[in-house]
Amino acid sequence: MNLVESALVESAAGYRKVIPAGDWWVHQIRAGQTLRILDLEGNQAADTLFFSADDPTERYSADGTIQAQRALYLTTGTKLMSTEGNVMLEIVADTCGRHDTLGGACSRESNTMRYAHEKECMHACRDSFIRGAQEWQVELTKRDITCNINFFMNVPVTPAGQLSFADGISAPGRYVEMRAAMDVVCLISNCPQLNNPCNGWNPTPVEVLIFD
Repeated sequence: MNLVESALVESAAGYRKVIPAGDWWVHQIRAGQTLRILDLEGNQAADTLFFSADDPTERYSADGTIQAQRALYLTTGTKLMSTEGNVMLEIVADTCGRHDTLGGACSRESNTMRYAHEKECMHACRDSFIRGAQEWQVELTKRDITCNINFFMNVPVTPAGQLSFADGISAPGRYVEMRAAMDVVCLISNCPQLNNPCNGWNPTPVEVLIFD
């Protein structure tokens, strides 16, 4: 963990938006701007994807980011890499300390396989990602919804190499802040998951702030 508080004050943000639990958000962040994701009530998983604003086929790369940092978890100092090997954003402040790169986004299919057949009808992050892509009005398909970041989510890797969805380590008011190195589009699914402890069994809102 590398806990670093931001020098930016909320009142200086040029843009603020609360994302309700289970909802999505899509917005452009220009190079040099700073994006803060604020966990309002604690232990809420914010599933996040980044795309180049100029060419959406260039997008956040989970494996490229893990290899560049030689670490599975994200925190202050992490550079988020693209599929073309470019730095998209850098985490410049973080009061949570660890963010997941491996757990992926819940889907109706995975809910069925992990939990029970009757869970198939429940809303899931991949649904929100697709709706957000439609709102962006860029021709993205399910194939473009690749490995995402789960901000504030705790997914330990066991000694056997398996993933476990554990209680969150975030708390009300904790945040992660990223400075954009290129013009990017951020797509967030504020996870509606009710079947594991990633949201503390209680999905809650998050807030996004953009600073010039």
